[in-house]
Amino acid sequence: MLKAKHVDRLMTGLMIGSAMIMAGILIFLLGIILLRGASHISLSFLTSNSSSFQAGGGIKNQLWNSFYLLVLTMVFTVPIGLLGGIYFAEYAKDNKWTSFLRSCVELLASLPSIIVGMFGMLLFVNVFGWGFSILSGALTLTIFNMPVMIQVSEAALRAIPNHQRHGSAALGATRWQTVKTVLLPAAFPALLTGMILSAGRVFGESAALIFTAGLTTPNLHFRQWHLFAMDSPFNPMRTAETLSVHIWAVNTVGIIPDAAQVAAGASAVLVLVILLFNLSARIIGRMIERGIKGN
Repeated sequence: MLKAKHVDRLMTGLMIGSAMIMAGILIFLLGIILLRGASHISLSFLTSNSSSFQAGGGIKNQLWNSFYLLVLTMVFTVPIGLLGGIYFAEYAKDNKWTSFLRSCVELLASLPSIIVGMFGMLLFVNVFGWGFSILSGALTLTIFNMPVMIQVSEAALRAIPNHQRHGSAALGATRWQTVKTVLLPAAFPALLTGMILSAGRVFGESAALIFTAGLTTPNLHFRQWHLFAMDSPFNPMRTAETLSVHIWAVNTVGIIPDAAQVAAGASAVLVLVILLFNLSARIIGRMIERGIKGN
């Protein structure tokens, strides 16, 4: 009995120690990035333009490109991922076909982003002829992020107790009516959390976008409302250097003398935005869950 207690204390200490080591590494990395980059963040840095080949300036275009590409990606990802999760959770039977589909989803979720980017370049850039564009990048990131959305949706729906399904069926509701009016509202907090976390994952992606969205951005005019004008910020067919790609570019292909300062400031902004996504996911999810439960 005494031996079992010692083993229990030892394993508890190892788990707590492992958690502290992981938290310490994360805090150290975030601290280094924020301390090095915070001094370079200013209003002009966020609202002025620059390129990987021009000293000074800011990250306005890159920041806009990141958010615009994120919105387009989520427009494609959320419906496809949600419908896929509904299928696996509510409609799919336990057979070889379903097992094969699950294996495909898991394989897609484990693919390196650079492999997905090369596939996107082959299909969207070359075969479809869209060139380096926001649309090519958004569809490539949809392939990259869709498996995660499917898995999040399935897990959120499976977490709902079966008595809610049975109660809806007892009232004469069809399976789709049960999904639409009972399960999706109940799973919405978890689904929203998954969407926001997926958005943070997309926002920080760079490898896939180098091959699909390009390394340059035209001089954008935010008063240009013609959708397909090359200087329109809303043109989905133009090239777009995102914030994460910009960080890579100024440190590799860029020739600007203040590359270290620009990269440090852009990295700090990127980390802060992703942290904001994660905190928002938790806060909004809890608020909606409390509202649904009436707490």
